[in-house]
Amino acid sequence: MHMNECFRYLHVGLPDDILQRKLAGDLEGAVRLIDRRLKTDTVPEALRCCLTAQREMILRRTEDYPFTKGEALAVVREHISDFSEEEFEERVDAGKIGWIYVNGERRFFNRFFQSMCKSEPAFGVRAGVRLPGVESAGKGSAGEGRLDRSARLMRERGSMSNRIRIRASVRMKDEIFRPGMFVRAHLPVPAACEQQSEIVIEKVFPEGGRIAPEDALQRTICWETYLEENREFCVEYSYVHTARYHDVDGMQEEGISLTCAQPEFFTGEEAPHILFTPYIKELAAELAKGACGPLEKARRFYDFITLRMKYTFMPAYFGLEQIAESCARNFTGDCGVFALLFLTLCRCAGIPACWQSGLTAEPDFCGAHDWVRFYAEPYGWLYADPSYGIAAVRAENEERRKFYFGNLDAYRMAANNGFQAPFTIEKEHWRTDPYDNQLGEMETAKRGLRYGEFERSKEVLECTELGQEK
Repeated sequence: MHMNECFRYLHVGLPDDILQRKLAGDLEGAVRLIDRRLKTDTVPEALRCCLTAQREMILRRTEDYPFTKGEALAVVREHISDFSEEEFEERVDAGKIGWIYVNGERRFFNRFFQSMCKSEPAFGVRAGVRLPGVESAGKGSAGEGRLDRSARLMRERGSMSNRIRIRASVRMKDEIFRPGMFVRAHLPVPAACEQQSEIVIEKVFPEGGRIAPEDALQRTICWETYLEENREFCVEYSYVHTARYHDVDGMQEEGISLTCAQPEFFTGEEAPHILFTPYIKELAAELAKGACGPLEKARRFYDFITLRMKYTFMPAYFGLEQIAESCARNFTGDCGVFALLFLTLCRCAGIPACWQSGLTAEPDFCGAHDWVRFYAEPYGWLYADPSYGIAAVRAENEERRKFYFGNLDAYRMAANNGFQAPFTIEKEHWRTDPYDNQLGEMETAKRGLRYGEFERSKEVLECTELGQEK
């Protein structure tokens, strides 16, 4: 079994003695006990896989939590000189500042400050920090206008299309590079899907990159080479992204749900994160109670997430466990976490749902992003972007929140049509993100590189609207 397949067994869980050490921050002790277990022949294969994945997760655990309390306070006070310890602890208690124990001491999340600037417009104003992107938009922001305009045009025309060209690259950091070393690099490229057409790989550097088929669930271009000098691997591609409008409010379900049977495809569990746990089953049943059909059930799931939950940056997905259920308990997450919860609730209720991800691709911003496709008879495939819905709540824009149930905008690049899908040319070692691929991956002959060991860039070179505004 490939090491990255071990993640499918995370739901097995750690033995109590190892779990206690992990949670207390005795990471060396936890790894030592795992190694002792793995040396025996009596460990069942499922537990062995779980321990193997957990061992690597524990080794990486401190990377996302570098700050002591004093260091974390210093980060904020660089922008807000009078920020108090009481304010800090209030935000810790409110779940706005993530932390773990490391050897009995609290260590704080590396992006907690940026997360608060993004999710709390008033805090961002106080700090004098404004992050780019639609999800960071507060009330009255410029990004809000673009999305509202595109939604209006989609309602009027029935669809909206953009011709988009993107340049993306990865490059190993110089301190990691050694002359003559073998390097395998992956970058995501547009995949075939309902929204995308006229996909062209325009430039590849260096030459020789192998391009996966357009129907690959996680489509990449992959280079395998020996380097005498460090250099970047880059690709330029273009495509047309078309977003079709679905008048969800005009869709009637009463009576239809009695005559149209929902299909059974894409309704199953996928360990370790898409699982119908007792809590997920209870939650789906509670939210869907009295709904007359799949569309209304899905709308209730979307409303639950967008109206009750708060956006926060997340640690690397490599180290996350029970993503959907954890989101349903903690009421926080990012685009991928919210997408997984919506997807899991839909599947638990018998509504087909699929992962889709890649990039937001606006004229002035390019960022990693995740969303969901779901299926409701007799209307077919529809879309949901809970994260954009939550951003609309922050912007006090209810019309835009409702738009992202059933619809997406045309400022996207979809590279992935499956969660936790393998690459066509798979990595030999641990993936940087074992579930998704939005920014690229790199490895040497000896190991997979972590995010802190290689640089990633992405840029929208062209975003031209096709058709004329009415």
